[in-house]
Amino acid sequence: MASSRPFDLIVFGSTGFTGRLVAEYLVRREGAPRWAMAGRSLEKLEEVRDEIGAPKDTPLVVADTSEPASLVAMVEQTQCVVTTVGPYTLYGTPLVEACVEMGTDYLDLSGEVLWMRETIERFSERAAETGARIVHSAGFDSIPFDLGVLFLQEEAKRRFGSACSRVRGRVIDMRGTLSGGTAASGQATAEAVAKDPSLLQALMNPFCLSNGFTGVDQPSGQDIEEDLVAGGWVAPFFMAPINTKNVHRSNALLGHPYGEDFIYDEMFLTGTGEAGEQAARGMAAISQAMLGGGGSEAPKPGEGPSKEEREAGGYGVMFFGTHANGETIRVRVSGDKDPGYGSTSKIIAEASIQLIEATPELGGGVWTPAAAFGSALIPTLVERAGLTFEVLD
Repeated sequence: MASSRPFDLIVFGSTGFTGRLVAEYLVRREGAPRWAMAGRSLEKLEEVRDEIGAPKDTPLVVADTSEPASLVAMVEQTQCVVTTVGPYTLYGTPLVEACVEMGTDYLDLSGEVLWMRETIERFSERAAETGARIVHSAGFDSIPFDLGVLFLQEEAKRRFGSACSRVRGRVIDMRGTLSGGTAASGQATAEAVAKDPSLLQALMNPFCLSNGFTGVDQPSGQDIEEDLVAGGWVAPFFMAPINTKNVHRSNALLGHPYGEDFIYDEMFLTGTGEAGEQAARGMAAISQAMLGGGGSEAPKPGEGPSKEEREAGGYGVMFFGTHANGETIRVRVSGDKDPGYGSTSKIIAEASIQLIEATPELGGGVWTPAAAFGSALIPTLVERAGLTFEVLD
């Protein structure tokens, strides 16, 4: 990739709610790369630039997903594009294609499994040829989960000499608002399945992103049950169908360091006793609504919580690893802002900088976060993005 390109990074979708947060973060980040704001309207870009306190000379690039030539003109100016323009099923493919052809790195916030499977099948070989590094799911879904499992497994290898064959991801805290983009993505996926029911089989397959590999049977994650390992009742987690597939793909891309018999699931941990069971039933209903697109309460794309609400948010995920020798490991990953906006905007900004500044050995292809960055991204997320990664025992 030519270092003579004018920009290191372009934020496409800077006038949208989440893209604006990414741009605002870069304005205030010490040591930010050479970057530009991009969107469909120059007037709106100028307005947002001024509102977020960006310098008047911040470069602005006009590009539209409905005009492929404008996307090519944008991506050939930069080493990397971060896009928050979704649903990606509707708007993502032309930009991925342009990046692949121009050898430009790309990160998104996609949790749209069927679309991701399509880009893997369509662009992996060509991206390897051009050197474009395409990284999906580089926000709350799925970086805390994908890297959380990797973090646990690296500790298991230090402690036991090999990885844990069974890992449970248990969400213990989530304070924040469902992203409007996430809701729209869920709705787009639901509509695609309604039009072509055969897609449901792929959507339900935990290994549908794993390059043809099929491992052992996995938990459904759809039952309310008492989890003796986690120590409480558990309920379905609405992002598990995305994160689990990315974790299994990471395992495949890395050559199965977790083992070919690796088992992984994610659920909400709601507590003990009757109160925990009741909370699990309530959480199951909420998760079902979110899987269908968030319901009428979900924000629309471009909408989101206030700064005060984002600051008051946060999340925590426990990972319970069980080794073949019977011993266990617990680790925790936490974030200091609401997951869908405040934390996600910091995570994807730092991941993009890591990709262009500190990941020169990674070749072209369609990657997951753990396969692209390994554990090298974790210290940056801790130092700059408000995440914590802790080994508890």
